Amino acid sequence: MAGNSHGHTPAAWTGVTIAFIGFCIAGAFVVLAEPLGMFAGLIVAGLGGIVGMAMRAAGLGKDTKASAHG
Repeated sequence: MAGNSHGHTPAAWTGVTIAFIGFCIAGAFVVLAEPLGMFAGLIVAGLGGIVGMAMRAAGLGKDTKASAHG
């Protein structure tokens, strides 16, 4: 995968980083037995995907037409 630069874009890095932070928040609140905090962390994780897609739509992701093989 390293040969085709898969996921090496600002949109991918930002989306994954936000999702990772959200899962860390959710995991901490699971251990603390606080359901509201867990759900808040899952919402943050979901926002990571939304932010990644928005950044890709804004042109900060990989160009799918130029990267298509065939």
